Amino acid sequence: MCRNIRTLHNFEPHATSEEVHAAALQYVRKISGSTKPSKANEAAFNEAVHEIAHITAHLLDSLVSHAPAKDRAEEAAKAKARAAVRFGAA
Repeated sequence: MCRNIRTLHNFEPHATSEEVHAAALQYVRKISGSTKPSKANEAAFNEAVHEIAHITAHLLDSLVSHAPAKDRAEEAAKAKARAAVRFGAA
């Protein structure tokens, strides 16, 4: 359920608002225990996603790192190689 929650700090290019929103959505889904809220809970669910995305963006803006930024494409290639070893090449 939480596959979209990835490390978003210290990457070049920086995390997009879509990536931050996807992570917030997955977090709220995990905490609430549902992927789609009922009509009665929809407003609270959407507000939580918005608030968590907002504070996550502030957190990412505030964090400082002395390590060089990681390259997104390079990290994705490493993850794909690990998956191929773990699950076998398709």
